Amino acid sequence: MEEFKIPATMKAMTLVAYDQLKLAEVPVPEPGPGEVLCRIKSVAICGSDPKMIHGGYKFANWPPYYPFIMGHEWAGQVVKVGQGVKDFKPGDRVAGEAHVGCGKCDNCKRGHYTVCLNYGKDGKDGGLDMGHRHYGFYWQGANAEYNVYKSSALHRIPDGVSYDVASMCDCAGVAFHGVKLAGVTPGGTSVVFGPGAIGLCAMMECKALGSGRVIMIGRGAKLEKARELGADICIDFEKEDPVKRILELTGGVGADEVMECSGASDSPLKACQMVKKTGAVAIIATYHNDTVPIPANIVNFNEIKLVGSKANPNVSDQVLHFFATGAIQGEKLITHTFPLEEYEKAVDIFEHKKEGSIKVVINP
Repeated sequence: MEEFKIPATMKAMTLVAYDQLKLAEVPVPEPGPGEVLCRIKSVAICGSDPKMIHGGYKFANWPPYYPFIMGHEWAGQVVKVGQGVKDFKPGDRVAGEAHVGCGKCDNCKRGHYTVCLNYGKDGKDGGLDMGHRHYGFYWQGANAEYNVYKSSALHRIPDGVSYDVASMCDCAGVAFHGVKLAGVTPGGTSVVFGPGAIGLCAMMECKALGSGRVIMIGRGAKLEKARELGADICIDFEKEDPVKRILELTGGVGADEVMECSGASDSPLKACQMVKKTGAVAIIATYHNDTVPIPANIVNFNEIKLVGSKANPNVSDQVLHFFATGAIQGEKLITHTFPLEEYEKAVDIFEHKKEGSIKVVINP
């Protein structure tokens, strides 16, 4: 078994208050029973990261305390295992999930651990630790040289897949969970709203599952990236009405399924207007405003399957396989990499879409 020299302290990017980040020297955590210590190699920045930095998740109590280490899209190497861990050993290359359910509630028992009924009950508030973890949101995350994870949060990285690409396992998994919930019609027409990283992954996943035609709705350089990555048709919503165009392309019938990945407040409405009767709409994005228009009568009369999609349960191994086979061209989504010391610069480039950024990766 490979052995690693583990230091007593490590560098970590900590959130010490809203809009205040500090590079700190902190103790390396010790894995407990059922846990592993990982050397973090790559952390991909997610859209939720700048929002949390700015205090956009106060309603969810993210972060629950300060200082807090964010970062939930990551890949790294196991360097030490805790008592009882048999699935992993030091030296294993792994990618992590942000969510670990309690394993005891009805939802977890049915495999829906991202909507664990014991969410947030991790013992940090002095209450009973029910075993739930939400790394980078409710529990310390990956913006550091090391972090401890429950072994159930880890998945082996296939040979040939880099740490940088594997760090997008969470991002691509969020897309794939929504795609699976909606269902892909073999040979049919799939529409994706929003050519960000999640939308681009959803587009490639629809093609991998046999969609006959994938249409991307967006604008600018990211829409051109969708074309480069294989979108059959690209619709610039600034130049034409996407609902009208989809209906024209489908002979008035509508798309078989629509994946809403944009987060634009009017996109759920448009998605329901362009999907066929008995079609499916997956809401994969989140919204700045809790109130967005949903055409209830259209959903009702047309028997539209409207599904919410949270995170990435039970899809990580398949997503990593997509990376390995090239079904998801992960390396083409990464536009920037930075060391941990330049985290604030990286977030600025990502948040404000500078320099054609799509996926920005930190290498601690």
